[in-house]
Amino acid sequence: MNDQVNFGDQLVTPEEKTQRVGAVFSSVARRYDVMNDLMSGGMHRLWKDRFVNRVKPRPGERILDMAGGTGDIAFRMARRGALVTVADINPDMLSVGQDRAADRTIPGLIWQVENAERLSFAESAFDGYTIAFGIRNVTDIPAALREAHRVLKRGGRFYCMEFSTSDWPGFADLYEAYASRAIPRIGKIVADDEDSYRYLVESIRRFPKPPAFRAMIEQAGFVRAAFEPMLGGLVAIHSGWKI
Repeated sequence: MNDQVNFGDQLVTPEEKTQRVGAVFSSVARRYDVMNDLMSGGMHRLWKDRFVNRVKPRPGERILDMAGGTGDIAFRMARRGALVTVADINPDMLSVGQDRAADRTIPGLIWQVENAERLSFAESAFDGYTIAFGIRNVTDIPAALREAHRVLKRGGRFYCMEFSTSDWPGFADLYEAYASRAIPRIGKIVADDEDSYRYLVESIRRFPKPPAFRAMIEQAGFVRAAFEPMLGGLVAIHSGWKI
């Protein structure tokens, strides 16, 4: 059992989790953005705007957007002049992002298949590292955080946006009921994939609360680790610095 990890509410081997997470995102890639709009009522767009405002990308900066998939975060940073490498373990998600970039005529992005736990980039290669709604799907989260620290330059910044559970009385119960019952059904109707969206709901439920995740960021070597909760912690922006 010590060699098993959670895939949603199931216990599987680390290798199986990586494979099954890959299958989930290959399945939902083409309907991913439509589903985000439906599941969040469009609020994910506001969260992503706020996230990029916190990152403050500057012209000429090299930023690694890990789990960048369909490009939502990368496009926002590229428009501000940052040189963005979009990395994702799933080539199907990257393919969607590349098509969207072509449709929007957003040049200068680098697209690369990468495993967050074992990045191919050199040490101190980037000024910033971002990951939005992706780290909870990583099999070995501490390894991914250590890799984020490794590829950042001294003075580089780490920003992560992720779901957790809300501490707001009443709202937390309402959201839990909505997530458990409605999201898988929406996934079945819109993406013809109820199981993948059930897993995504379960993965949110199991992700550490913001204070616990802040401690993990600190253990990876980052300083000034902090988090900014939204909706009582249902969504949080985490940050840290490499010195």
